[in-house]
Amino acid sequence: MTSVSFIELSSQSLFLSFLLLLLAIIPIGAAIRSTKKWLGRIGLALTYVAFLLQLIYFTCRWAAIGHAPVSNMYEFMTFFGIMLVGSTLLIHHLYKQLVVPLFSIPVTLIIIGYGAVFTREASPLIPALQSNWLAIHVITVAISSAVLSVAFATGLIYLLRATNVDKNTIQTKGLEFVMYCLIVVIGFIISSLTFSMATEETVIQFENKSGKEEQAVYHMPAIFVTKDAVVVDQEEKIGWIPLPNSVDAKKFNSIAWAFLTGTILYFLLRILTRKKVIQIVKPLTKKVNLTLMDEISYRAILIGFPLFSLGGLLFAMIWAHFAWGRFWGWDPKEVWALITWLFYAGFLHLRTSREWEGRRTAWMAVIGFGLIVFNQVFVNLVISGLHSYA
Repeated sequence: MTSVSFIELSSQSLFLSFLLLLLAIIPIGAAIRSTKKWLGRIGLALTYVAFLLQLIYFTCRWAAIGHAPVSNMYEFMTFFGIMLVGSTLLIHHLYKQLVVPLFSIPVTLIIIGYGAVFTREASPLIPALQSNWLAIHVITVAISSAVLSVAFATGLIYLLRATNVDKNTIQTKGLEFVMYCLIVVIGFIISSLTFSMATEETVIQFENKSGKEEQAVYHMPAIFVTKDAVVVDQEEKIGWIPLPNSVDAKKFNSIAWAFLTGTILYFLLRILTRKKVIQIVKPLTKKVNLTLMDEISYRAILIGFPLFSLGGLLFAMIWAHFAWGRFWGWDPKEVWALITWLFYAGFLHLRTSREWEGRRTAWMAVIGFGLIVFNQVFVNLVISGLHSYA
């Protein structure tokens, strides 16, 4: 097979796995609220087939491009999602709790869908990435992030089950905010894919903060642009709100569309159901054993933390030494990796030494996932640094 054939097979496998995971949610959700065990078996069977197809995607893409497919945002987020499916299936095998895949599969779909927003082009590695330590570092980080994401799912399940969502408290406001953030990411995916299919890209030219002419390609309608930006070859001004050239207007524009679309989706859901999102989701946790959910969260972090220590710090420093000639340089990505590591170290300390459990550690598992997402998404895309190419 040619490299083109491998790429096509990998893309088709990933797309089919996405559909199967979407479909698997239906029987798993039905099984949660009924006594028919065969529904759960169907949902799990679909999940296993989807995971097999994802492995085919990963293998074929690796064969096509000649290196581990984890070198750009599309590849990393996709592999992150694949490992989350694998982690979910492993946790279910150990604990037989269908509610865990019911909550983690939608998170997987959001992660893979988010990755699909970025370019899928298979391009050669830049010199800084031409090292085996790239694959070792990034793959280990993705696996650890996936395992820690299971703790997010079980922590969220715990909080939904243990909280009276009909009351207006700090707990319910916090849970609703978590749901809102997930919907905002869905809004970003929808708006990005819709505009990429329905509209033509716009190339604009502007003066950057160094005083040099620079161009940017907009795939979404321009709400925010750099001051005095014009459309290339047309010399006409574009955008509604000008920003100073010290701000990356293109990235700010994407974030604005994410929040705009996500907020519209959130309020449409609230209006149509006349309920808060947490009130819609809570019935799915009715049969949950709180002690077991707390235990799964703890075990997931107990496994994910040492993996993150290896991939996010040790292997990262070795790769940084080969790529940039130093082990540590206080790059934004490195700083936030350290913050994430310290947070989970604090979790384990409080759990083992101070006997924290229940709501407090469930919230820490949810916040920890927020740090992972912030580090893997926001820091990569918005904060300028040596990892910006990712």
